[in-house]
Amino acid sequence: MEGKNVLVLCEKPSAAKRLAGALDENGIPQIKKIEGVPYYEAAREGKKLTIVAALGHLYTVAPTVRDRNIFPIFEFHWVPRYMAERKAKETETWIKVISRLSDQVQEYILATDYDVEGATLGYTILKYACGGKDKEAKRMKFSTLTTEELRQSYNELSENIEFPTVEAGECRHFLDAMYGINLSRAMTVAAKRWSGSYAVLSTGRVQGPTLKFLVNRERRINSFVPTPHWGIKAKVEIDGSIYDVEYERDVIENRDEAQNIVHECEGKRAKITDLEIRRSLLNPPIPFDLGTLQSEAYGLFKYTPRRTGDIAERLYLEALISYPRTASQKLPQVIGYRAILGSLSREPKYQRLAQELLKRDLVPKEGKREDPAHPAVYPTGNLPERTLSDPEKRLWDLVVRRFMAVFGEPALKQSVKASITVNGHLFYLRGRQILKEGWMVFYKPFTRAEEVVLPPLEKEQQVEVKEVICEDRFTKPPPRYNPGSLLRKMESEGIGTKATRAGIIDTLYSRGYISGERAVVSELGLGVIDILTTYCPEVISVDFTRELEESMEKIQNGNEKMVNTLDKAEHRLRPILEELASHQESVGEELSEAVRKARMQQRIVGDCPVCGTGKLMILYSRRTGKRFIGCTSFFKGGCKTSAPLPQKGTVEPAQKGCRTCGWPMIRFKVQGKRPWIFCINQQCPSKEGKT
Repeated sequence: MEGKNVLVLCEKPSAAKRLAGALDENGIPQIKKIEGVPYYEAAREGKKLTIVAALGHLYTVAPTVRDRNIFPIFEFHWVPRYMAERKAKETETWIKVISRLSDQVQEYILATDYDVEGATLGYTILKYACGGKDKEAKRMKFSTLTTEELRQSYNELSENIEFPTVEAGECRHFLDAMYGINLSRAMTVAAKRWSGSYAVLSTGRVQGPTLKFLVNRERRINSFVPTPHWGIKAKVEIDGSIYDVEYERDVIENRDEAQNIVHECEGKRAKITDLEIRRSLLNPPIPFDLGTLQSEAYGLFKYTPRRTGDIAERLYLEALISYPRTASQKLPQVIGYRAILGSLSREPKYQRLAQELLKRDLVPKEGKREDPAHPAVYPTGNLPERTLSDPEKRLWDLVVRRFMAVFGEPALKQSVKASITVNGHLFYLRGRQILKEGWMVFYKPFTRAEEVVLPPLEKEQQVEVKEVICEDRFTKPPPRYNPGSLLRKMESEGIGTKATRAGIIDTLYSRGYISGERAVVSELGLGVIDILTTYCPEVISVDFTRELEESMEKIQNGNEKMVNTLDKAEHRLRPILEELASHQESVGEELSEAVRKARMQQRIVGDCPVCGTGKLMILYSRRTGKRFIGCTSFFKGGCKTSAPLPQKGTVEPAQKGCRTCGWPMIRFKVQGKRPWIFCINQQCPSKEGKT
């Protein structure tokens, strides 16, 4: 079919640029614009390729009834985003331009990301903007944006787009709209009718169960009653060095007993009565899927899952790493291990490591999970064509070193446990040391093996006890979730997808349901879960959410139909919404009170260090309208503690105290600039000499 014009549809403009450069026979495609929308013209094998990108999703699912006060609604359809979202006006021009270009071609190729979202995005554009060309479009499949893979993908086109995947994607969008819009409207309308004021309230089939995890943990923490116990700490001297040793019992429930142990050990002779030395192999890490990459980046750099996903997407579009939204933990040989390592060796900091691996047989350590669309995340071997930002450098370096580490040999670890007897009491001295680094050489500086190196020890060896003390201790509540651990919880429970979990966590923060690095649940978050638990517990059920996820997997595999899943969801959701509507007044009252408490909570900065009874909070002057910090005990106890605040930008509690003076701190943010955290105490010693 020589001489035909072909429309190649990509997902993002940067991907279109790379694809055009790879497919044009001379490597110099023409860039053109219509109404500011860029597209490329390339020539290949006698065909004229018009390569244009979407701007993410150009279509969205919306209810057929547009009145936001009406629910329940079970009729939804695809509409252009600009018709449903105020901030999506730019998509109108994009749709018009793609539609115009579509009229000038005879063939269609879908080259969006090869996953559920990419397939769904492309399908809606082909169907609605291109006049029903979804059934005749061919499909490119690739995991990297390297020139070689893009050309190979073009030469091996699939005859059709992946319709079962599209159906699964459509089902997800319709389900999310059905649950999210109906439940959110039910809550928002109830609160507005009760209080007369508007507040953004939302929940959904994944958001609800995720918030329930956080609320359950918050309640366990808040109801936790510390139990006192005592512990013994001791130090011994061996060959001139001091080492900490642990008592054989972690918990001693009686204070007198603990003090007696200290008394019986003080000044007494000690000797090593047993010595246990073990060696074990530490296997290499497995390749990154998106979830493990997000968790590792949070642990190392404190990047939120959403931020890691965004950075990884940029690295993919720069052809530096493979497609990041993957659930696979496997690296097939077809990606070309040796070629990648050979290319990476051109970078000086990887040269020695890559060349060392190239001397060996390359067999990766792999995980269990597979993804039919893409392999695990790996570096392409390409080197940056521009100066990367610091976050981009860190994440690229992490992916490169993880890729090399999976080919490394097991590390050898030695653990030493010396039993030290002091007047009949047993203490343990523990040491750990890496004898052979193996894969750790390739993963530095991201290895986290803390060593405690001990001198040579022998049984019956005498050691000197330098100190024995009794410590007052209390049992501790369970830790709060952070973005990384919450992501892992969602993965383990099987709710959400690799592409949606980070966004769900972001939504919980943006709605004001949680705040802080250690996710503290607000009064609003607690109130929403209380109401849902009372009136519709099924919508926060992990089991039901997981069941829907499994149905969508079956659709993608061709073993289920979207219409059946949607019918089942409607059948279960309809009575839930009727129950909420029948209790609208009480739901509205409870939600309004939760909103009021949450707004008050958001203004409290911390305890007042002057009077010790009030709270310091963000207040507004009735006379000037300016904001400042004041103490809530001003009217009751006359506490005049106050502090000025910047009048521009946003301010919110930083939820931590100043390391210098202990006063609360504020997080200050001006649009376009990095946030600044500062102590509100004007006399803080840390501010001396600063203006």
